[in-house]
Amino acid sequence: MSTDAASAGQEAPTRVGDIEPAPVRSLVGLPILRVVLVGCAALLTWLGLAAAGEPGPFPPTILFAAVAMLPVNLVSLALVRRALHREGQRARDLIDFSWRRLGTDVLWGLLWLVVLWVPFVLAVMGVMFALYGADAFANFQTVFYDPESAPSFDHTLLAVLAIVSVVTFAPLNAPVEELVYRGYSQGGLVRRWPAIWAIVVPSAIFAAQHVFYAATTDAMLVYLAAFFVWGIGSGLIVLWQRRLMPIIVAHLLVNLFTSLPALVIVFLPPGAVAG
Repeated sequence: MSTDAASAGQEAPTRVGDIEPAPVRSLVGLPILRVVLVGCAALLTWLGLAAAGEPGPFPPTILFAAVAMLPVNLVSLALVRRALHREGQRARDLIDFSWRRLGTDVLWGLLWLVVLWVPFVLAVMGVMFALYGADAFANFQTVFYDPESAPSFDHTLLAVLAIVSVVTFAPLNAPVEELVYRGYSQGGLVRRWPAIWAIVVPSAIFAAQHVFYAATTDAMLVYLAAFFVWGIGSGLIVLWQRRLMPIIVAHLLVNLFTSLPALVIVFLPPGAVAG
């Protein structure tokens, strides 16, 4: 009996898929709610810019989108933690962070970054060639950058926004998205559905979220395909490793790659970014 008590006291951490899952409506509903929150943040940001005399295309440029994601990520984190607690799980157990394994997890993350980047790029190229044929490369700049969305605010304000986006976006966005899409949603659906659908459905919702980061309509189509492929790959990795930390590392690196360029604003002369 003492052995059983000791075993109970040293119960292994909960891994992805180990606990009786939540209802499907919750497992699918929470990721959809996050997409709605992202869309609302983009809309409110766009309206705020218009009210400040900076009307531009919708959705807003990635600099403002990254800053607007701070409240979205905080709300999403609170919601997913509450959902996990209702099922007797903890976010920290799904992430499974360990200082002892951090070096190994970073190496896994680098590997997964390369593995996922290949089909991601192929998906981008495939959609671009489907849209533009032989002129695909010539249209990259116009598809992924809209000059009308370039901000013309005061240099100091833009510099502050750039710093805030880098400091808050990547460190928070990566773990929150992986908890919502792969940890909670996929981890529960895989206990109720065939594995393929448990991966495909959260990946499709994950892809839909990224249309609110696209500079043009054509970029939305590209992002839908590319991030769906990324989501499928991430889902397969999590299904195999049954923990989130390695894929969070890969996701964090991608978010850093997309947010760090904003820091260039800090070092540019004021006239270079003013309208």
